[in-house]
This record gives sequence, structure tokens and C-alpha cells, in this order.
Amino acid sequence: MSCEKNCAGVMQYDYTELDTALKKYEGVEGSLIAVLQKAQEIYGYLPREVMEYIACALKLKTAKVYGAATFYTQFRFEPIGEYLIMLCMGTACHVNGAKGIEEAIFDEIGINDGETTQDGKFTLSNVACLGCCSLSPVMMINGETYGLLTKDKVKEVLGGLQTARE
Repeated sequence: MSCEKNCAGVMQYDYTELDTALKKYEGVEGSLIAVLQKAQEIYGYLPREVMEYIACALKLKTAKVYGAATFYTQFRFEPIGEYLIMLCMGTACHVNGAKGIEEAIFDEIGINDGETTQDGKFTLSNVACLGCCSLSPVMMINGETYGLLTKDKVKEVLGGLQTARE
């Protein structure tokens, strides 16, 4: 299902793994979201060139691919850090001090919502709800939940991750 010969432009990504997914979904109606999810899994985010490649391969207008990708919050358009911190800002977390937890994250690693540390290790993403209200305030880091957070606990968790990667 290679689209390299049909799509203009310099190819800066390896499409071998994506081509496998495209072949799997060839002719399957409504497969765009699944293909975008696979592409994000492969590349860590959805670069513009990859979305154009998907449009070409699925014989869709590029605008349709961009439209789907930008509609759903699960898709990212910039690389993220090795550790993705999702900080809950839902009602229970907000009431129980999520703003202070966000400040503690900034104090520890120096980033705000939507930012990645210069070394590419941490990305902070404030989210509407993690569904862990009984643990509020709560954050998830690469799928692991940390609840009943305090500023000291944030410092301990992030400090441990910084030490573990050195």
C-alpha cells in the first residue's frame, strides 16, 4: 500500500510499519481514525507529512484527514516527552488543589500545560478528567496513576523519574 511514488515531496519518515496498517485497513469503510491512531503510535505524534501520506494512501482529501485529526483531542501534532504527565483539572481535582499541583510541577521541572522540557523528557498536559475523582488531585504519567497528590508527593514522583533516567 505504499504511496511514496504517488505522493509528491521529500519523504522524511519511514513508512514501512504504517504501510502494514494501511494494508490492513485497505477498503475498510471508516478506518481513518484507526489509521491515525496507529500512525501516532508509530511516530509519537502526527506530523503533517504523515497525515498527507495517509490521505494519499486512503485516497482521501488532505483536509478530511486534518479535520478528523484536529477534531479528536487524542491526537497530537507536536512530539511529546518520554514522560507524558496528564494532570486532571476536573471538578473534584480542582476543588482539592489541582492548581497547586500544577505549580509544583512547574517548580520541579519548569514547564506549563502543553509544554515539553528542553531535554525532551517531560510533557505536561492538563486534562478535563481522568475518572479518578476519589484520588483527587490526581495525575497520570505514562498510564500510571498518582493520586491524593501534595506538592511534596509531586516533587518525590518527578524527582524519582529524573533520577531513574540519569
